[in-house]
Amino acid sequence: MLIIAEHDGQRLLKATFELVTAAQACGAADDFTLAILGEAQDALLHEAATYAPQVVASAHPSLTAGDPAARARAIADLAEQAEANRILMAGTRGGRAVAPRVAVRLTGAYLEDVVALEPIAGGLRATRYSYLARIAETLETTAAVVVITCKPNAFTAAAPRLDIGDIFEAELELPAPSMQVTARHTERSTRVALQEAVIVVTGGRGVGSASGFAVIEQLADALGAAVGATRGAVDAGWRPYAEQVGQTGKTVQPGVYIAAGVSGAVQHLSGMGKSRYIVAVNKDPDAPIFKVSDYGVVGDLHVVLPAMIAATAALKD
Repeated sequence: MLIIAEHDGQRLLKATFELVTAAQACGAADDFTLAILGEAQDALLHEAATYAPQVVASAHPSLTAGDPAARARAIADLAEQAEANRILMAGTRGGRAVAPRVAVRLTGAYLEDVVALEPIAGGLRATRYSYLARIAETLETTAAVVVITCKPNAFTAAAPRLDIGDIFEAELELPAPSMQVTARHTERSTRVALQEAVIVVTGGRGVGSASGFAVIEQLADALGAAVGATRGAVDAGWRPYAEQVGQTGKTVQPGVYIAAGVSGAVQHLSGMGKSRYIVAVNKDPDAPIFKVSDYGVVGDLHVVLPAMIAATAALKD
C-alpha cells in the first residue's frame, strides 16, 4: 500500500495521519509506504518515519512546480516500484486533481471522497456521502489496483509507531517541468489552519459586513481557534475562499464549532455537520442551524460574542 503524504515542507499535516488510519482500516497495519513528494526538510522526513515502516521521498523539480500530471506520473511510478495495489491520497483540491490521473495510468479503480474503508473477500468496501451528506453510499471493488481519496476529517488521526521506519530516496525519471513557478507569495497566519483546528469560529451573512468579522477573529484568538466563513460571506467579499466551510469549501470536524450569524443551509452543514459540539448564535429563533446545534443562543452576535470573549478572558485570569 502506498500513502501520499500531505505536508508543507516542514511538517506533516493532519490529513496524513488520517490516511495512515485509513490504511490500517484496509488491513495494512504494518505494510505500507509513506511517500513525501516535493521539497521536504530533514525534520519532516524523520517525523514521517515515526508513522510508517518505510518512507520514500523525492524533491524532483517537476514535483515542486505544482504540475498535477507530473505528480500523477511520479505516484504511478512509485506504486509500480513498490508493487502497491492500494494508493491512498487526501481528498484535498490537489489530491482530487491527481488521483484520477493515477488511476488511469495504473488502469485501476477509483474511489473518491470515502469516509470509511474495510477489506472484503478479494477487494475493498468503501463508504462515501452524497446528496449533501444526506445519503451514505456503499461501494465495493475487486479491482487489482485501487486509487482512493479520503475525505478530510473523516478518519481519526493515527498515533506514532513505536518503531522508526526506514527512509529512502526515490529514483524517478520524470520529464522536465511543463510548468514554471515565476514567483511565490506566502501568507502566514498566526492562527491554526482551518482543517487542523480543534475549535472553529465561523461567521455567516449575519455578521453584517467585512469589518463585522473583527468580533469573529477576536473570539477565535481568545479560544486559540481557526476562523471560518460561509459561502455567502465569501461571495460578498468579506472573507477569503481559503476560509470557506461547506460543500464547495472545506470540510471540518473540530471538537467545537461555533456558528455565528450562520443560517444553516444544507450546503454549509455538509462541511461541518460532523463536529463534536456545535454552538449556534443567531437572532432568528427559527434558523435551521439550531436543529443541528448542541447549544444555541438566540441573540445579536455582536452582543453575544463580546460576552463570550470576556468570559474566556476571565477564565484565563
